[in-house]
Amino acid sequence: MTRSQAVQDLIDLLRAEADAERDPAATPDVGVIMGSDSDLDVMEGAHEALTELGFAEVTDYDDPPEARFSFETYVVSAHRTPELLYAYGETARDRGLDVIIAGAGGKSADLPNMTASIAYPLPVVGIPVQEKSVDSVVGMPTGAPIVAVDAGKSFNAALSAVQILARGYPELEERLEAYHDDLQDDVGEVSRRLHGEGTDNFRENRD
Repeated sequence: MTRSQAVQDLIDLLRAEADAERDPAATPDVGVIMGSDSDLDVMEGAHEALTELGFAEVTDYDDPPEARFSFETYVVSAHRTPELLYAYGETARDRGLDVIIAGAGGKSADLPNMTASIAYPLPVVGIPVQEKSVDSVVGMPTGAPIVAVDAGKSFNAALSAVQILARGYPELEERLEAYHDDLQDDVGEVSRRLHGEGTDNFRENRD
């Protein structure tokens, strides 16, 4: 099978980065991959969560963002570009990644599962992009673990990834706690308004 030049260029880039021996502080901590750019609307939640927690996206390995924590984003198809999938998973640790978030749709949503097998022992958080993808993503055999969230919950997947990282970085633990405190404050404020304004007035003011 002939490999496209675009795919080969990406494979070469990943392997070159694996050999680059960059400062770990300058390499992406989280990898975000999806089976197709059509999954981007669902996977946008992971981008939102990571950004909200102070992560910056790496778009040029030679010019990394100033933020201490960062992530990268790729389209990697398990079925259409298997060589790219293997290169991505095999080089993940050497490129500095600590956790991977992988989303895929359809009934054969194999990207998270295959990534978990290839990149082992790196933790992989799988996202079923569609409801029909759930069984495929969570159906790993004993000895081949994967963390999985519910269909479409890429925001939660990113939170889980940061929770994994936070065990080694107190700064991230503090950011997660601050995020959770904000959620509690929001609920408390809404509850106070609902009680104080009454249901009818609350609905009217909310709309």
